Amino acid sequence: QVQLVESGGGLVQAGGSLRLSCAASGRTFSNYVMGWFRQAPGKEREFVAAISWAGGSTYYADSVKGRFTISRDSARMTVYLQMNSLKPEDTAVYYCNAVSGPIATLIPGLRGSWGQGTQVTVSS
Repeated sequence: QVQLVESGGGLVQAGGSLRLSCAASGRTFSNYVMGWFRQAPGKEREFVAAISWAGGSTYYADSVKGRFTISRDSARMTVYLQMNSLKPEDTAVYYCNAVSGPIATLIPGLRGSWGQGTQVTVSS
């Protein structure tokens, strides 16, 4: 059974940076893609970024492109989301997601395993 544990959220001023971590366990992830989603109060959960575990291909939402970077450390079984130039509109609970298949199957946010989420708050 896949288990995902997020960490690294917190309170930061606009323009600052945070790095989120997602520790994965429970199986071999070689054919998985990993992603980050976020959900702000009163809004639907939205896709943020994804990475293929095997080849390292990445994909980003337009709203975070150039500011956020997703990466993975296979030895630590951990996926990271480096968030720079944070804006108040980035405030949300951030969730890690793991899906068996290509990145396109992850982006809708309808499949796979989820972590418990970590709160990111960006003050203006």
